[in-house]
Amino acid sequence: PTAVVAASTDINSSRLVQQLFNSNYLRVYTSNDIVGVEIGGAIKNIIAIASGICDGLGLGDNSKAALITRGLMEIIRMGVYLGAKESTFVGLSGVGDLIVTCGSKHSRNRYVGEEVGKGRKLSEILDGMSMVAEGVHTCNTVHQMIDRYNILMPICTEIYNILFRDKDPRSALVDLMTREPVDEWHSVPDKNETN
Repeated sequence: PTAVVAASTDINSSRLVQQLFNSNYLRVYTSNDIVGVEIGGAIKNIIAIASGICDGLGLGDNSKAALITRGLMEIIRMGVYLGAKESTFVGLSGVGDLIVTCGSKHSRNRYVGEEVGKGRKLSEILDGMSMVAEGVHTCNTVHQMIDRYNILMPICTEIYNILFRDKDPRSALVDLMTREPVDEWHSVPDKNETN
């Protein structure tokens, strides 16, 4: 059994999908937050790459939990900036997606990260895969959005640097851990202000 979110600006359309597909094996929830569902579903793939890097570097469960939790904050920050509802990210398209994609041995994105963490080159990893790891392409797009909107997303930034600028994952880890200390829940930027 599993669950999904049917998102539409027209809640009646979401409910129709819910009625058509809800079963003993598939639980369908509805949402009118298309932006939140899409952002959560996309950026979680970058965090899954980071989670795989943790595995490849041999880091423990606490490191991975901290990474995923702070990654969720980055997803929320980008999503809310783009108009999503913060509450969407504590549902299936945020926490739910992160749990499965960051923890599953079947996750293509986590696999890419694990192999990068072990020292393999991205091009070599991708050439050996028959399926797409969406997080690689998403990382490039999100990096452009981070620059354009000046949104603080240090994990996504470091994953970009690892994948596209050949930064050593251990060096990226040090840079993340030695950032200026902040409150756990610092504000999501207003569209009219900068970070």
